[in-house]
Amino acid sequence: MSSVTDGRPALIVPAGARNGGGRSVAVGIHARPAAAPRAPLLSGPLRVHLSIVIVLLLIGVSVPLMWLAYDRGREAALADADQRMDLLSLQTIDRYRSLFGDGYQTVAMASAVRSLRTPPLVDLDAKIDFLTRALEGSAYLDGVYVAHPDGGFVHAVNVAGNPRWASALAAPRGTVYALRTIVRRGGGGGVSTWRFLDGQRRLLGQTSNDEVQFDPRPRPWYRSALKGAGTITVRPYVMATTRSLGVTLARPADEATGVVVGVDVLLETISHVLAEGAISAHATGYVFDDRRRLIVHSDPKEMASVLENLGTNARGAAATADGGDPALPAVRDLLDSASSYRDGIVSFSVGATPYVARLSRIDIVNRQEPGTIVIAAPLEDFVGESTRLLQNTLWISSLFLLAGLLAALLVARLVSNALFSLSDEARHIGKLEFGGGPRPMSLISEVNVLSGALSSAQTAIGTFALYVPRELVRRIVTSGLGGAEGAVRQDVTILFTDIRDFTTISEQRTPEEVVELLSGYFEMMNGIVEAHGGVIIQYLGDSIYAMWNAPTPDADHVEHGCRCALALALGVARFNAGNEAAGLPPLVTRFGLHTGPAVVGSVGATARRQYTAMGDTVNVASRLEGMNKEFGTTILASAAIRDLAAADFDFRALGQAQPKGRTGAIDIFELVGERAS
Repeated sequence: MSSVTDGRPALIVPAGARNGGGRSVAVGIHARPAAAPRAPLLSGPLRVHLSIVIVLLLIGVSVPLMWLAYDRGREAALADADQRMDLLSLQTIDRYRSLFGDGYQTVAMASAVRSLRTPPLVDLDAKIDFLTRALEGSAYLDGVYVAHPDGGFVHAVNVAGNPRWASALAAPRGTVYALRTIVRRGGGGGVSTWRFLDGQRRLLGQTSNDEVQFDPRPRPWYRSALKGAGTITVRPYVMATTRSLGVTLARPADEATGVVVGVDVLLETISHVLAEGAISAHATGYVFDDRRRLIVHSDPKEMASVLENLGTNARGAAATADGGDPALPAVRDLLDSASSYRDGIVSFSVGATPYVARLSRIDIVNRQEPGTIVIAAPLEDFVGESTRLLQNTLWISSLFLLAGLLAALLVARLVSNALFSLSDEARHIGKLEFGGGPRPMSLISEVNVLSGALSSAQTAIGTFALYVPRELVRRIVTSGLGGAEGAVRQDVTILFTDIRDFTTISEQRTPEEVVELLSGYFEMMNGIVEAHGGVIIQYLGDSIYAMWNAPTPDADHVEHGCRCALALALGVARFNAGNEAAGLPPLVTRFGLHTGPAVVGSVGATARRQYTAMGDTVNVASRLEGMNKEFGTTILASAAIRDLAAADFDFRALGQAQPKGRTGAIDIFELVGERAS
């Protein structure tokens, strides 16, 4: 199946293999190697079986005890969660009521102050003193004001407590309080004046406007206060000037004259109260009004979303946007369930996360339907500490289980350690990896016999591996072709190399020097070929026969072959530079590269095989290498290579030439280098 022309093996495709079309065709039928025996389904290491028996015995005793401890711990954790949620709910309600208590107390006091009943500019200093001290006495009050039946108005706001006032009023630096007075004229007009005061109530500046657009008399709080008895509360709304969410409390100071005093309470302050009073890291507080509108959220970012929703629903429509709070839809569902208001916490889920919540009714609007405070948190926040205590118990139980497991492993290790070492060594031998270390010895004589037999096998296989391409064998085994029945037809890329005037070099050197020189050369060449995905099929004297796309598939085998040829040329140049420095002759190498169909596979007798590729593609690659002499080139490639790799590599056309042994001429190209990207 091979002939020799010009001293080089010429590989010929068997006649029965040529069917065209590039289809895979099996040739050279051989006996299939015996299949490896299949291990029983439950087979495993001795240490595993022995460990399983001991561990099962320990689990049978320890699991019931651990489950009992877990169940008791969970019950205690749930009881603790119920108690802590109840306490948090009561604390929040108390603080919520105290917050509005400041507003009620301030309104009641203001209604009894005589100086507030006089016209806006009368007793102005006394008005300023009372109103600012009222603001100073409570951090929850945003503003205190007095409305007169003629449209006159006195309004003090806490600029330091609500920075939005400073922005809205363009207040001077250092302003703590701002006081607005509206004085009506006989013709219906009026003058609005803002006075800006520091913390000592000293005047920092003032602005006046003759175009008064605000009139307290049509406001709901003014009308409701004159109609009602005592203090009234307006539902939460977004204030026009500062866009803050607040509640107005008002009552008549003098029902006969129509003077009404009022205060604004910021609901953002309630958000801060809920956030500061949170009992756990992930607890969330909500306040809903009597219309099921969310008006307070403990998360500042969610509170901003609440403000936006309420601002766009100014007429009282229910704001249902849930922002980024994943628990809010589930909390809304709780509000519609009467059973949620029973004494104790209720459970619900947000996705797969269990939550607990406490719902409490509270009068947030005086003499109207009560609102609802909801405190919710993941169950883990409350059972976490109990879980950690439980884990400590489980750890103690697990230590006994681990001790038993270690004892089992120790006993099994004494028996099977040598067997595992021998099996690992056998796997390395199967991969043609030879460590050469000492064989393990055991107290069991059968293991020692096996160790000696394995040592002999390693010595034999290691010696044999020196005479075959080791990487080729690995790839054949990896690709599953180790038991192939023959060869198949497929596209491959073939590379042949040869050293110029190697015969002359051999004559001038001793055989030992030639062998040492070639060994370093082949070591360098083999490393570069393997790094580019190729395999060396055969060493032919001083030549190398390499291939791509077999035995493992390589979709870019032409590109890899071209790049490898260039890398080999560069590697030879560097190798020669080292040789010249050491006084050794340079090894000028020439390359031939071709791609096309070939019959690839395991070929030979039943007892002696060789993995190779045969066909015209191999012959052309071999002849191209030899034609470098005629053209004075280093790397010659065929037109097939040029057609498939022209996009990535530069080629120089050299015309046509007729290789020895062929009847027709072929196009010849020199592979110059890679194209610049």
